[in-house]
Amino acid sequence: MKHPWIAFVPYAAVSIVHVGALAVGADAVAGPTKLALMPLLALGVVLVVGRAGRRGLVLALLLTAIALSWLGDGAAVFFPFAPTLPMMLLCFGLAHLCYIWLFGRRLAVRRVPWWALVYAVWWVGVLVVLWPHLGDLSIAVAVYGLVLGGTAVAASRCHPLIAWGGAVFLSSDTILAFRIFLPDAMPDWTSPLVMVTYTVGQCLLAVGAIIALRAAAARSADESAPVAATIA
Repeated sequence: MKHPWIAFVPYAAVSIVHVGALAVGADAVAGPTKLALMPLLALGVVLVVGRAGRRGLVLALLLTAIALSWLGDGAAVFFPFAPTLPMMLLCFGLAHLCYIWLFGRRLAVRRVPWWALVYAVWWVGVLVVLWPHLGDLSIAVAVYGLVLGGTAVAASRCHPLIAWGGAVFLSSDTILAFRIFLPDAMPDWTSPLVMVTYTVGQCLLAVGAIIALRAAAARSADESAPVAATIA
């Protein structure tokens, strides 16, 4: 494939259709396109990483996080026997644990930067504002906020695309939280904004991880080349 990144075009196209459907209230289109998003993102990852010839734990963690995100997207469909919001928090919480492991243990290239302290401020601030409205979900939302912020912090240690992806993903869930628990304070246009930031954030995380994986493979090849030349 001359241009491997074309593998993400279907994901981008369906993301645009989905956001447009939300904006005009076309629920019949918004529902199925939402469920198509993460499978298309996973397909793009597999096609591009497959061409790179490097698999393993990084790919497994990335695809697991995407799969768990898919379950979170379709919590009402996949788990009709359970309350939707708690199941969504559980699925996305597990997805973020995979992302934290991936970015913090496998793709990190630096220490946590000082500016990542903003995520601690974000967590406290969101809880202060939302706590009176959370009810029985107070602890669940607080814990989910920790893992969501943990993904953003772990992402800050990685390639810039990953760092941006973590920040954009966090903004998506922040807007969603306010839409769920303070709906009267959120205008209608924030509904498509949730999915704009979500689809962009997920794509940045995936593409950034692939770029970081390729960079690591290139460094490994460069380090092994002198050894091979010496042996020869």
